[in-house]
Amino acid sequence: MDLGIFWRALLVQALTVGALFGLLLALPIEREFFRDYGPVIGPLAWTAGALMTARVLSLPLKPVLLAALAAGLVGLAAGLAAGHGPGLIVSLPLFAGGCAALMRGRDPAVAR
Repeated sequence: MDLGIFWRALLVQALTVGALFGLLLALPIEREFFRDYGPVIGPLAWTAGALMTARVLSLPLKPVLLAALAAGLVGLAAGLAAGHGPGLIVSLPLFAGGCAALMRGRDPAVAR
């Protein structure tokens, strides 16, 4: 596992999802919007973060999206059991670990 990729993937994913969350909170949207469309917007923001992570770190897109899916499903389970915050706390390092595992045995200069 490449720890440099782990921390950078964690940072890019967290910043992207956080920025999208902040943008939505800044918009004049009623709280009902989040209750009604949160199950769609959350996964879209998570996917946007994964796309950004793959792009910024020059990682292969399909494996990064698979890592996002797997981490997102585990985070969903944690979120249903303990709440939204704990779901993110579980899913972010899982996603970053998946990205870091992609680099095992690869030359970072030819990640794509």
